[in-house]
Amino acid sequence: MSTTDLGQGSSQAPIQYEQYRDEKQLPAIMALIAKDLSEPYSIYTYRYFLHSWPSLCFLANVEEGCIGTIICRLAEHGDVQRGYIAMLAVSTTQRKRGIGTQLVERAIEEMRRLGADEIVLETETTNRGALHLYERLGFARDKRLHRYYLNGVDAFRLKLWTSSSILRASQLRVRAKDDQEDTSIPFGQIPRLS
Repeated sequence: MSTTDLGQGSSQAPIQYEQYRDEKQLPAIMALIAKDLSEPYSIYTYRYFLHSWPSLCFLANVEEGCIGTIICRLAEHGDVQRGYIAMLAVSTTQRKRGIGTQLVERAIEEMRRLGADEIVLETETTNRGALHLYERLGFARDKRLHRYYLNGVDAFRLKLWTSSSILRASQLRVRAKDDQEDTSIPFGQIPRLS
C-alpha cells in the first residue's frame, strides 16, 4: 500500500492506494461504481474482472473507506496484448484531488509491466472530465460508438499505444492520412464522427 502526499497545508486525510486483495473489498467497490457510472453491473461482471485480473484493480482509500477504484483486464486481441479499462469511479466528494489520474496511471503501469501493447476504454461522449483525463494521459479517440450505453448516449473508444512498434505503425498511418487531408481536432472540441 502506498500513500500520496497531498501537499503542504492540506487538511484532507492522506489517500492510500492498493491493489485488490480479496472479496471483502467487493461491496465497497460495487457501491462506489453503482453511484458513479451509468451502466448497471451484476456481481458476476465484477467477479469476472476481479478474480481473473486482481492485480489490475486498484483502490483509493481514506480512513472512511474506498473513495476510488479502477478495474481492468489484459487479454490477447488479435496479435496484440490489449489492456482494457472497464470501470473507473471516484467519489463525487473526493474529486479534484488527482485520484482518477493516480488510479489510471497505476493501472497503465501494471498493464505495461505485464506486456500490454495497447490499452482501450470507452467513455460517454458527454463526459468531458473523463475525456480530458484520458487524453491528458495520452489516449486518442479511436472511434465513436453510437448509442453504446443503456441511457442512449454515444461513447468514444479511446486507445493508448504502449508498444513502440505499434506506436510507430499508428503514427505512420496517421501521417499518411494527414498528407491526404487535415484531420486535426482543435483541443477541447469533440468531433462529429459519421
